[in-house]
Amino acid sequence: MTHLLDDTNPPVRAESRAPDDLVQRLEQLHAIGASLSAERDIHRLLESILTAAKTITRADGGTLYRLAEDGTLRFEIVRTSSLQYYLGGTTGAPVPFYPIHLHDKEGKPNHSMVAAYAALTGQTVNIADAYTADGFDFTGTRNFDKKTGYRSKSFLTVPMANHEREIIGVLQLINAQDPRTGEIVPFSPADQRLAESLASQAAIALTNRMLINQLEQLFESFIAMINTAIDEKSPYTGGHCQRVPALTMMLAEAVNETADGPLRDFHMTDKDRYELKIAGLLHDCGKVTTPVHVVDKATKLETIYDRIHLIDTRFEVLKRDAEIAMLRDNTAKGKKRWREVLRQIEEDRSFLRAANIGGERMREEDVERVQRIAEYRWTDVSGHEAKFLTEDEVKNLTIRAGTLTGEERQVINHHIVATIKMLESLPWPRHLKNVPEYAGGHHERMDGKGYPKGLTREQMSVQARVMGIADIFEALTAKDRPYKKGKTLSESLEILGRFSQNGHIDPELFDVFVRRKVYQRYAETFLDPEQIDEVDESKIPGYTP
Repeated sequence: MTHLLDDTNPPVRAESRAPDDLVQRLEQLHAIGASLSAERDIHRLLESILTAAKTITRADGGTLYRLAEDGTLRFEIVRTSSLQYYLGGTTGAPVPFYPIHLHDKEGKPNHSMVAAYAALTGQTVNIADAYTADGFDFTGTRNFDKKTGYRSKSFLTVPMANHEREIIGVLQLINAQDPRTGEIVPFSPADQRLAESLASQAAIALTNRMLINQLEQLFESFIAMINTAIDEKSPYTGGHCQRVPALTMMLAEAVNETADGPLRDFHMTDKDRYELKIAGLLHDCGKVTTPVHVVDKATKLETIYDRIHLIDTRFEVLKRDAEIAMLRDNTAKGKKRWREVLRQIEEDRSFLRAANIGGERMREEDVERVQRIAEYRWTDVSGHEAKFLTEDEVKNLTIRAGTLTGEERQVINHHIVATIKMLESLPWPRHLKNVPEYAGGHHERMDGKGYPKGLTREQMSVQARVMGIADIFEALTAKDRPYKKGKTLSESLEILGRFSQNGHIDPELFDVFVRRKVYQRYAETFLDPEQIDEVDESKIPGYTP
């Protein structure tokens, strides 16, 4: 239905004089509809809708309103070509106008504002001259004209209804122009039909995009919930789940911007970026299956508690027994032997405490010393004599690097198997079909010695290789791990450089990582100041400045 106000009864443009023009505008409308459905960004979509409407109706100005949840029409885009007046959308300039209320304080419908009327009734309003028309309040329009010297005349206000016939916005066009003379004329019936058709297509495109955005937000919220669950299990992994995706995208963008070298043909679209972002967020989702006591194992003897305290108690028993022996042999020689035993006990106690902490590498002589201490004899509370250390304690205290036994490391490593299994079970849409491969490859090595599949560099995508570097560099610099301090930039780059030389990570990606100073950008965002030391790139293994 159309609400037509035309007090002056002005001449209407002849439809018959330009059949070819109408065909051309219909073709434009068809092309516009196709382009609207492809637009992903809401702001650009709204801007495209208004720009298209102005084009096919030859309007000088226009406004696009969206219906907000509070029942008001909010200004989204304002455009007046002759004034070069552009607000909202991609301009970055906010629209300073108050929203239009559809109802007053008593709940009565606001039929005095033409945009509100169109939204409330679902009817198009075609006004030949706002200054002579009755029935609507154009005070705001007249004030705008006074400030700018503009003359707002013809108005075409079209409600935007989606596929469920719900009004989601209003499209308002101002000052139709005669294509031959440039004179301001009323909007013709053809203009109105074209605008209504565009408004209908635009409303459906906008609704679809909003639904897709809402589904993506819901999906990402589920991912955040999974990472929160991991964080609740262990505070040592929650930050990792956020930092690795950030570093992954930093490195991927640096590769995308590379114009020469072996990676110059790698390019990402917005869809590619979103797919990699999702993979990064989900790369460790399998850790929900990993036992907390393994993930949080801060020392070699830690289970539910740190068993080093049990060993401390045994040392106290040894000291007690030595003191008893000294009292029985209360001679100078006996006292000397007692002091030597106490000194040895304290040295061994300090040594086991240090060994329990774990580190980069345990020396062979340290392993042998643990085994010698294990052969000490002590008498437990039941009066039974036993070895000083159990086989399990020896096994843990002689872990060569870190705090995990081989079995525990397998438990940790299983998280990537669980990640792949979980991700491959999901019905991914086409634009996200590579998420399992990207997320599941970050523990593979370029030489095929990684896990879980033993893939080689040629069998992996650039994205998976990027994520592998991000995962390692984050782990090296992370300051929230229970078993180590975060390394400095130079230390981390030295280790990563050696990894590029020995077939662990992709040397070409490592070159971009250093050359484009990705490490520096990451450090400035996520590392503590004391970790950001001066880096001499000429000394980084595997890198040629």
